[in-house]
Amino acid sequence: MTRISGRIVTPDAIIPGHLELDGELIAAIVPDDGVGDDVIVPGFVDLHCHGGGGHTFTTGSFLAAKEAAAFHLRHGTTTMLASLVSSPFELMRSAVSAFQPLVDDGTLAGIHFEGPYLSEVRCGAQNPAHLRDPSMSEIKDLIKIGEGAVRMMTVAPELPGALEAISYLAEHGVLAAVGHTDATYDQTHAGVAAGATVATHLFNGMRPPHHREPGPVVGLLSSTIVCELIADNIHLHPGMLAFAARSTGPDRAVLITDAMDATGMPDGRYELGGQEVVVADRVARLAHNGSIAGSTLTMDVALRNAVAAGLPLVDAARMASTTPARLLGLSDRLGALQPGLRADLVVLTPDLTRRTVLRAGEAL
Repeated sequence: MTRISGRIVTPDAIIPGHLELDGELIAAIVPDDGVGDDVIVPGFVDLHCHGGGGHTFTTGSFLAAKEAAAFHLRHGTTTMLASLVSSPFELMRSAVSAFQPLVDDGTLAGIHFEGPYLSEVRCGAQNPAHLRDPSMSEIKDLIKIGEGAVRMMTVAPELPGALEAISYLAEHGVLAAVGHTDATYDQTHAGVAAGATVATHLFNGMRPPHHREPGPVVGLLSSTIVCELIADNIHLHPGMLAFAARSTGPDRAVLITDAMDATGMPDGRYELGGQEVVVADRVARLAHNGSIAGSTLTMDVALRNAVAAGLPLVDAARMASTTPARLLGLSDRLGALQPGLRADLVVLTPDLTRRTVLRAGEAL
């Protein structure tokens, strides 16, 4: 029996005490006031990540994906989706086949296709050369060959065929996400009614709100959808992060990294979806037009930034672990510090700096 001591952050409270681990599982939480000031949170669950440590998911390379997942695991992300960007169908198809073994062995929880069925007006750092209207034949083929590996797909709901695509995704166990969209308020709600359950990086890649046409941001906040938030203090001002999280509550908000391969690497020139990216002082931008191109964020820093923005630690931990685990249908296995769940956890110093990571009870 392994014992981990500190202030244990559960979905409802912070409990000073010990976590008792029995192999891969949490056996018990034992309250005890004399355990020091270390903070123990559940292993992070990142729904939206393109790479890290100099390695990318976006080219469909098995080895690069394995290394990118390992990099983020060292920063506390014990469960993650591999996110691709808008690409030719041949690359999408080959990536599913390449990543399938990593899904099977638990390195990845699945694949997220951020595109190519996105708005050209709100494409952000997505390569416009690869954007197109939703193709049911492509979607059906990806789901079929993935055999459960395809877990999320971002779609702009105003595009021709988008509502049919969203419904099909939802009916086949794939999270349909609304993002990179110029949709009206009503078009956004139509996407939610069709089955969308996630908002891809709320605010970013979306028409800004206006009091006479609220657009997708207000449409998503006013729905039942779960909203991704990039907590790097670059994509979102801390005040906007706190506003959105308080508007939704921790059961309708998730922290994500949207990280690219430059995460954890020196400033310099990188590539994303066939476009050159320049990273300077942690900020990634397309070389040709200056659009923000993903982040250099890790989930441990995202949690710390969310708390610094004024969110309670319990809520921030739910947004970083519990809520995304529920979305993926994994809450009976992971995403919280509770007896019977897998012993995925991150030990943080009192100032929320990462100290130790355990996955399935095994320290890294």
